[in-house]
Amino acid sequence: MTALMSAKIRLNQLQDGLRTKRFGRKILFYHKTGSTNDWAKELARCGTREGTVVIAETQTNGRGRLDRKWVSPIGGLWFSLILRLELHPSEALKLTFVAGLAVAKVLHDMFDLRVETKWPNDVLVKGRKICGILTEMNTTGETVNFVVVGVGVNTNFDVEKTFQEPLKRTATSLENELGRKVRLEELFKSLLEELENLYDHFTKEGFDSILKEWKSYASFLGHQVEITGPAGKLSGLALDVNNDGVLILKLEDGRMRHVFVGDISLQVQ
Repeated sequence: MTALMSAKIRLNQLQDGLRTKRFGRKILFYHKTGSTNDWAKELARCGTREGTVVIAETQTNGRGRLDRKWVSPIGGLWFSLILRLELHPSEALKLTFVAGLAVAKVLHDMFDLRVETKWPNDVLVKGRKICGILTEMNTTGETVNFVVVGVGVNTNFDVEKTFQEPLKRTATSLENELGRKVRLEELFKSLLEELENLYDHFTKEGFDSILKEWKSYASFLGHQVEITGPAGKLSGLALDVNNDGVLILKLEDGRMRHVFVGDISLQVQ
């Protein structure tokens, strides 16, 4: 397999052998788009069915959590999935953990990587971000009309040559970790299959076992961490993530704090 062949997505192979019932049965592909999440939300507003995927070779206005810029070069895997489910908005946010677990399982199983989940929406390898999840929803009152789950995996590019500081020091890619390129179509299909499997489990059986398995990858638990959030910085021991997806932090003075929003980093001892 040449670098040129493997660096980009081969459209005729995206659905070849795909073992899903709904996810990825309709795919919209763009060589370049602003944001796959934005396109997916527009399609969802027009009634596009559940399981539809928007995928792009590159995004010019990719977004992460808290509206941060997400750099999306050619060679990455950038896609968004439309979901329609009857849940309270607080329950729909748990889909971030469903997607994060799917990515962690696939990267571990396909490539034997030491993968970590990072609260609330990242997947790491050796402490560096390899994937981010962006979950957005459209609601009417307390009714969820649709959810879009965006997945961005740093795949077939060298972070050192592609990203600027400080991103190149905090991110990694499959190419960096494996020393080779991978078939984007095979990774995409494996992710969709695992996503559908975990999503079906979530909708039928609930969140408990999903969260338990997600926490099995969460190496930050039990360690001193720093949280940067809207109210400033907090430091303490990361005790747990509860069934609402909330981080439970034990502060230095012994008080317990429930953290709903924030960025987590390990404290250097």
